[in-house]
Amino acid sequence: MSSTSSRRQFSSGFLTLALFAALLSIAPSSPAQSANQDQSSAKDQPSTQSEQPQPDKADKKDKKSSQSATVKLRIEVASAADGKPIGNASVYVRFNESGGFLHREKLTELNFKTNQDGSAKVPEIPQGKILIQVIAKGWHTFGKWYDIETDEQTIQIKLDPPPHWY
Repeated sequence: MSSTSSRRQFSSGFLTLALFAALLSIAPSSPAQSANQDQSSAKDQPSTQSEQPQPDKADKKDKKSSQSATVKLRIEVASAADGKPIGNASVYVRFNESGGFLHREKLTELNFKTNQDGSAKVPEIPQGKILIQVIAKGWHTFGKWYDIETDEQTIQIKLDPPPHWY
């Protein structure tokens, strides 16, 4: 049985390799060569079109940021009993990020630690549904979904002491 499964793996791997080799033979050998061919053909023919300047990377960032709204989060973790900040707590932020291959949404996770003031700064993330989980040693674990629609927001989280085991 194990020999037939290894043969199947080999044949599927070989098929993948053959398809990849076929695609490489169809594509131009290197981007540098195709660019040189374009330049040599452009030198041979007189230019009738005016060259347009390429957009800067900063312009691309502006277009991207205008397409999807982002939010800057600040998460403050404190004790529910006395309001003292809880330092060194692990903060997990999960959100759906669209784009990528075939515009599929994928769940992205960011991990942070709170400082001695009990706060954690989150870089810009897309607006929408966001899961925030907080885990701190000696405290009850917290987790909640938030619907964020503003540009900047501070979320205050109060942790309860753990239940007593008898």
